[in-house]
Order: sequence, then C-alpha cells, then structure tokens
Amino acid sequence: MAEVEVNGVRLHYREAGSGAQTVVFSHSFLADHRQFDAQIEVLSRTCRVIAYDHRDHGRSGRVDASYDLDALVGDAEALLDALSVDQCDFVGLSTGGFVGMRLALRSPERFRSLTLMDTSAEPEPRGQRRRYRALLAVLGIAGIRPVLRSGMTAMFSRSFLRDPGRQDEVDLWRRRIAGNDARGLIRFGNAIFARDDVVDRLRKLAVPTLVIVGEHDRPCPPERARTIAAAIPDARLVVIPGAGHLSTIEQPEAVNDALVPFIHDHLPKGAR
Repeated sequence: MAEVEVNGVRLHYREAGSGAQTVVFSHSFLADHRQFDAQIEVLSRTCRVIAYDHRDHGRSGRVDASYDLDALVGDAEALLDALSVDQCDFVGLSTGGFVGMRLALRSPERFRSLTLMDTSAEPEPRGQRRRYRALLAVLGIAGIRPVLRSGMTAMFSRSFLRDPGRQDEVDLWRRRIAGNDARGLIRFGNAIFARDDVVDRLRKLAVPTLVIVGEHDRPCPPERARTIAAAIPDARLVVIPGAGHLSTIEQPEAVNDALVPFIHDHLPKGAR
C-alpha cells in the first residue's frame, strides 16, 4: 500500500505484480479499491496492477471544498503521471467508468484498452437525481446510518443480500460502506450526479473497449451499458447474470472470465 499527492489531495493506492502491461482499477461511489480484490489477484500474476481510492473514499485524503467530475478525471491523470504510467489498460466501475471514459476522450494515447463496468455515458436521469439529492440531504443532517439500507440495495442485488451463504461478505461491505465520511460522500455525490452526456463524443473513441454490466444493476442498468457499447466503435458487451451494481464482488469469476482474456488480448507488441 502506498500514497501519492496529486492536485492537492493524497491518493492511496495498491500496487501488485509486474509485467508488460499496467492495469489501472478505478472504483465506484461508496466503495474503494478493494471491490477489485478478485480481479487484482488474477491479473497481478501477469501484469503490473494499480488500484487506487478516489478522493473522499477509502484511505485517500478528504478535501475541504466542493469539486466536479473533471477533478476526479484530473486525479486519475495525475496519478498515472506520478506512477510513470505512459499507457495502461484502464478498468473503471461506475464512477471509475465516468472517469475512464472522459480520460480516454481527453488522452486516448494513454489507453491500450478500456473496460467500462456498471456505468453510464448519460447524465443522471432527472428523477433519480432528485432522489439522490434527497439522500445526500439526509446524509448531511443525520449521517450515513439512515441511508445505509438504500446504499446497500443500490450497490447489490437482492439475491446477494439475502443469500445465507454470503452474509459474511454482506456484513463486510455494510461495514465498509458505513465507514465512509458523510461530508466526503456529499461532495463526491454532488460531483458525479451532475455529470454531463458523453454518448456522442464516444462515437469517435478509437480505444478497444469492453463493456460489462450486472444483469440486476439498478443505478446503471443494462440499457445504459448497451448505449455505451453501441456508441464506441467495435465495443464488446458482456452482461453478468445475477449480478447487481458491484458485479466484481457478487460474481467475481464471471467478471474475470470476461475481463482477463480481454486484457491479455491487448499485450504490447513484442510481449507475446
């Protein structure tokens, strides 16, 4: 575990493995880099892997002022610079996908491939944005406990939450989500829920792209993944059966079955 100072904030990251490829993982709202543990375990056998915590999440620093989504994109870009990553295979889930799309549009030469998981290229729908604003208001007044149930049902499928054999995992992620800083979540939520529409811009993106979505994802349902896959030339779409929003946690083997071969298909020339 390590950290680097970028854009006035301390970003915590995990680095593992080595190889001709560098895979960068960027996580979801409410979670942290540990949502990719199962993917890091496999890919670090053949690749250099970097998985970082966004500002106001995990073990990264908290900030005092509000910011927008572009600040999160800038954090990712500065992290790559600080860690001497000239080109990478970028894997972003939810917020990580918001960041990955925009960074790829800004600097496509930095991407060997792009994997977009449980995310959206569209603005937050008006009704959902109103609901999220109400939840952020409650968060500001009463803290995270009153909205924890809503957070868990947004992140995970009902079948996962009710599975008797997986209650230890459910409890673990409930504790991790509950451990978030409420003020940090408000700042972060305001940034990502005000995001712009990049669908039309994606039509010119010339980066090999894999789109993955959980069958039962509620915050970013499969139709939004289909929109992304239709927009990006030659993008491939994989729907993970039975998974909710955090598909890497609920169905890690199915995610790895799609992700790992895709990453390995984009080895640098001369490294095969």
